[in-house]
Amino acid sequence: MDVALGIDIGGTGMKAAPVDVATGRLLGERFRIPTPQPSTPEAMANVVRDLDRHFTDITGGSGPVGVAFPAVVRAGVVHSAANIDSSWMGADAASAFSEAVGRPVVVVNDADAAGIAEMSFGAGRGRSGLVITLTLGTGIGSGMFMDGVLVPNTEFGHLEFRGESVERYAAASAMEREELDWEDWADRVGEFLDMVDRLFSPDMVILGGGVSREPERWFHRIDTRFETVIAAMANHAGVVGAAMAAV
Repeated sequence: MDVALGIDIGGTGMKAAPVDVATGRLLGERFRIPTPQPSTPEAMANVVRDLDRHFTDITGGSGPVGVAFPAVVRAGVVHSAANIDSSWMGADAASAFSEAVGRPVVVVNDADAAGIAEMSFGAGRGRSGLVITLTLGTGIGSGMFMDGVLVPNTEFGHLEFRGESVERYAAASAMEREELDWEDWADRVGEFLDMVDRLFSPDMVILGGGVSREPERWFHRIDTRFETVIAAMANHAGVVGAAMAAV
């Protein structure tokens, strides 16, 4: 069995679990530690260390570690800081986390990690052509895959729409902020998907995030020329995808 530790970093929590990367199965209950505030490199590296130590009974304190990180990441270095502390800009996250756990750590964009899991074990399994995964939450995360191969660090949520980022208009957070009902919000998602269609002509789009647990409230409003489906991996996607990126 190939086991890797997957860590998914979010704005409010950092979650981890050991994963059987051949099946996507979690080998222990996810463990969560609140994301430190401020979320500086040193503070977050300490949490990564604590998450790793929590699972030493399963991992033995060895083996691959992958981290899903909420930023553009190239070769382990952070290149954006829209949703994290500005001190991360230009920081070598892979080196900081590797030093914390005492062995190499692979760091990838969080939406890419979720997409990797969804394409391997979820709604995109076995699909060829151009598949886009979208995570609808506080913002909009995106992953893009051509014949199953990841095109990293897409930021479709930051496409401009009516003078601002489209995630401001169509992320799930807009419902509470603007007191929208589910159907009005779903119509906004439909407008976003029309934009994605015009720009990329996907064969399939997979919609995830917390709203994917309640598709009966809104998915009937989605009407696209391409195949659109609900994500299957739910809250495990980031952890599983991070673990897979590490092997």
